[in-house]
Amino acid sequence: MGKHAKVSESSMFVTKRRIILKTCGTTTPIECIKPLLLNVHEFTGFDKVEDVFYSRKNFERPELQKDTYRNFKLEIESLDIMFKGTGVAKCMRSPKTDDSWYLYALHTVECFGKQKQNPDQTLEILMTNLDPDIMQIFTKEQSANASQATQDSGISELLPNMEIDDFLFEPCGYSMNGIAKEGHYMTIHITPQQEFSFVSFETNVPQSSYKELILKVLKTFQPEKCVLTMFTNEISPSNSNHKEFKYLRHLGEWQQDSNKTCSLKNHDLTVSFYSKYPS
Repeated sequence: MGKHAKVSESSMFVTKRRIILKTCGTTTPIECIKPLLLNVHEFTGFDKVEDVFYSRKNFERPELQKDTYRNFKLEIESLDIMFKGTGVAKCMRSPKTDDSWYLYALHTVECFGKQKQNPDQTLEILMTNLDPDIMQIFTKEQSANASQATQDSGISELLPNMEIDDFLFEPCGYSMNGIAKEGHYMTIHITPQQEFSFVSFETNVPQSSYKELILKVLKTFQPEKCVLTMFTNEISPSNSNHKEFKYLRHLGEWQQDSNKTCSLKNHDLTVSFYSKYPS
């Protein structure tokens, strides 16, 4: 790596029928889709895409992004060219803050046969305006290494019994991936600089109620604002969370600004915006 190279806090999870890629900064994830599909076809023989989910929160500094990523309409156009216009795009907005969440999902009705469906769920928590004392943990100034940051912050206790691979960047920044024996995952990415502090948390661990886990995550990082997103298919044990989120007006110190549930091709989606009570 040259001295001018930039490190990207990115994660990739590869399973038998799925690739999950999380990126940050000025990375260009849409550009990697075609090479990934070519590799999938070469090494597995799979030649059809069943589902695509491309999502992100609004950027703090969109003008710093590459051209395509400065406007969600341009991202939609690129994805529609790639998937022949078979996608649906959605934008969810908070009525009380300037936060937005964007989604492009494949909506083709092509039949893939009677393949057995497995339970599927994903919970994501996107947090901004975080507690500066907590964010200091994710700097080389306070933590000697990633393991110390993982322990001192309480990340190790969010979903215990996961095998964790963590990394502390120089001079600051943190990312971790966790894998459970059952194959479920957890991933966290942290940008601690106070001007644009950001933490993302994601897991596919199934739970009939995510309330306790969400509270643990929020108390660990103490954001001023957050966006909760949850996907489940019809046989997921986490399906009941959609109804619970609808009436989850308060999460400790955080108040629900809005909640929206909609149905996609194979999944139900809930997006909720929360902000901290005024002190």
